[in-house]
Amino acid sequence: MEGVIKSTILDLVKKMDSLERSRVQVIPWSTPVPSFGDPVKSYVATLGLNPSNKEFVDDAGLELNGKDRRFETLKSLGVKNWSDVKGSHLSRIEISCRKYFEKNPYDRWFGALDELISGTGFSYYNEMSPACHLDLVPFATDCKWSSLNSAEKKILLESSIGSLANLLKISKIKLIVLNGATVVNQFNKVTQANFSIREKASWCLPRSNGAHVKGVSYVGSIDHVNGVELGRSIKVVGFNHNIQSSFGVTKKVKSSIKKWISSYS
Repeated sequence: MEGVIKSTILDLVKKMDSLERSRVQVIPWSTPVPSFGDPVKSYVATLGLNPSNKEFVDDAGLELNGKDRRFETLKSLGVKNWSDVKGSHLSRIEISCRKYFEKNPYDRWFGALDELISGTGFSYYNEMSPACHLDLVPFATDCKWSSLNSAEKKILLESSIGSLANLLKISKIKLIVLNGATVVNQFNKVTQANFSIREKASWCLPRSNGAHVKGVSYVGSIDHVNGVELGRSIKVVGFNHNIQSSFGVTKKVKSSIKKWISSYS
């Protein structure tokens, strides 16, 4: 399994130069992030779009260093180009991903998600019952996903889906939790999860000067990704609100989503 992960990382690293040549707004010196935590040991995974630039830079846009560093970069690996990356570098990238939650995780983002999945009995921070986080695209971009144009999104998704398929195949993951409608829609495009969609009254977000924002749940399953047979069926659930950025997601709504997720564990 370790060999599969390293070969996946190598494949992603090789794509960094071509992505930059295609003028996709990836952070050119940042390593790909195939996982946050250990997918091999995890039974529950949350899934988002792509790594935040905050995994690599501070609020001033400067590269994280020292105790603040979260992932490897060209600088930390001591190489100038992606073509210089060797086996020892791949091991360091793999370790930085696997041990992410043991070092300096971006808790402002992951804390809210961890609370949502805590009803399953699994957590990013529990070595005995670990959960992990995956992204559809393992490449960090200079801007938010919504600011990328459609061509850039297509290139990134096509460059990434194979790595996600490989990781899911060798993992123990039984439940995937999708954070937000955009993630749900993009995931469905590349997996054909055929979601059952239901409105959830208890997830409604009230607005004082306009129509309320409906709450929507999605339930599906996958047994293959991008033509790769996973060897099992994985339950996939999601919600339309982006927990970290949707305005007005109350504690009551979060509690209801948490309880709902736990019913699938």
